[in-house]
Amino acid sequence: MGLSRCMAGCLARCLASPDNSRRALAGLLAAALLAMPGVFLPGFAHAQGAVRSVHGDWQIRCDTPPGAQSEQCALIQSVVAEDRSNAGLTVIVLKTADQKSRLMRVVAPLGVLLPSGLGLKLDNQDVGRAGFVRCLPNGCVAEVVLEDKLLGQLRSAKTATFIIFETPEEGIGFPLSLNGLGEGYDKLP
Repeated sequence: MGLSRCMAGCLARCLASPDNSRRALAGLLAAALLAMPGVFLPGFAHAQGAVRSVHGDWQIRCDTPPGAQSEQCALIQSVVAEDRSNAGLTVIVLKTADQKSRLMRVVAPLGVLLPSGLGLKLDNQDVGRAGFVRCLPNGCVAEVVLEDKLLGQLRSAKTATFIIFETPEEGIGFPLSLNGLGEGYDKLP
């Protein structure tokens, strides 16, 4: 199970839905999470992370990876595209083990146009794009250092939309709730 439980709420809603495409998405998301636990936090292979706390639409999940001296935690939220129930995205905010850096990792579905990167809009204002750093069998990962300026923008914004591209002209928006992000970040160990 491990970090795959981070999407329990989303998966439960998808599985409970009478819509078969949502059930299929739930299965795909669960399989993707089980297949790539190391993407979320380095060293979290086969993690048995548990929900430490819930902050609005975000969860803090923690685990002590094998061989690690201390517990590692991340703030996590998963969403599904409004117009495509078969496309999901997971956002992970974490502090590095040395507590010197903060990262935001976004796991996007396969089929993204890698050179276009991952776009972000906050309150309908374009914030920029992040490049993808790697693709695994079940998704591609974009990662950015969470600088004070971006963290402040995320804290004060009302809405966030992550955008992936399938072609240079066609983007898919993933609306993400920022409800609880600031509170959850402040509670990250």
